[in-house]
Amino acid sequence: MIKKTRMSSLKYLYKVASNQVSKDLVYHIENNISIIDNVFRPTSEKYFSLIKEAKDHLDLFKVSSEEDNVLNTDIGNFGYYNGKKVPLDFPLPYDYSFEKEAAEYKGKKVKLNRPMRSKGPKKYKVYVKNPKTKRVKKINFGDSKGGLRLNIHDAAARRSFVARHKCKKKKDKMKAGYWACRIGRYPHLVGGKKRYTWW
Repeated sequence: MIKKTRMSSLKYLYKVASNQVSKDLVYHIENNISIIDNVFRPTSEKYFSLIKEAKDHLDLFKVSSEEDNVLNTDIGNFGYYNGKKVPLDFPLPYDYSFEKEAAEYKGKKVKLNRPMRSKGPKKYKVYVKNPKTKRVKKINFGDSKGGLRLNIHDAAARRSFVARHKCKKKKDKMKAGYWACRIGRYPHLVGGKKRYTWW
């Protein structure tokens, strides 16, 4: 990552790079708007294309540690799940078609991959379909009732949690640790409207 002052970044942008980048990226750099909180609707094509473009032009702006964590993921790229094109490394909102997939668990209809608050032994639960057995499993995660307070709005606390729990290595959706590490991506669980993508 090349560190530049805001003024030098703008001068370089106007003299050299303005014809190489989109007007959307120029607008964000000019107005000092974070790429990960860009003006386009999350899940829209422009939202992802701007992030992908920003990854190719990191020398144009100073990247914060939070932005750096996001830009080092696969956000901006797509893959396929059950024949559907889906964004990678991005928490899908409730109304996204991928999240609408439903299944049955012990005779009860449930929504898959949708973390929610729980009345059980842990604060949260999520229903996930095992890709091998095709069976739906309920995964309880988070602290026990009355346990530690979720200090997710504190950037230092988030970084500490990610490092302590080795979140970057947890990629198995069938494990509680996977969901605990991604709880910040679901605003309905943590309060407010902001999504916290930690890495």
